[in-house]
Amino acid sequence: IQQVFKQLFYMINAMALNNLLLRKDVCSWSTGMQLRFNISQLEEWLRGKNLQQSGAAQTLEPLIQAAQLLQLKKKTSEDAEAICSLCTSLTTQQIVKILNLYTPVNEFEERVTVAFIRNIQKQLQERNDPPHLLLDFKHMFPVLFPFNPSAITMDSIHLPASLNLDFLNKV
Repeated sequence: IQQVFKQLFYMINAMALNNLLLRKDVCSWSTGMQLRFNISQLEEWLRGKNLQQSGAAQTLEPLIQAAQLLQLKKKTSEDAEAICSLCTSLTTQQIVKILNLYTPVNEFEERVTVAFIRNIQKQLQERNDPPHLLLDFKHMFPVLFPFNPSAITMDSIHLPASLNLDFLNKV
């Protein structure tokens, strides 16, 4: 069950983040607030179902960071440093794309300046990020089967002759 929810939450993360990276109309402060609220509801549900050890919440980390990026101030070099230290699960390309798509929804907000985005790129140039922008929502985590040792010892097993397993020998 834990592995199923980890996979499901990864797919939610990938689809939501890819939509955020492709749609200018959703890159705003208010969308960041809505995303963070929805993610907290998912995290609360995981805690309520005792699934917090499943790794499902960790798969949401890029989406959480994207939501926080939408909510942070984007003006000074201190803001750029905060963004760089906060957004460790997002690639440089994803951070820059979100900043480029950021759209103010009211007169109190301002567009992100080109100088600010260049500052971010300069600070993140040493990162060794994968070259892809979008997440692969078809990515599958490997299925892990727990090892449950049997209480039956191999000495006590009797193989009937009718099974025709003559090639098996007791040692």
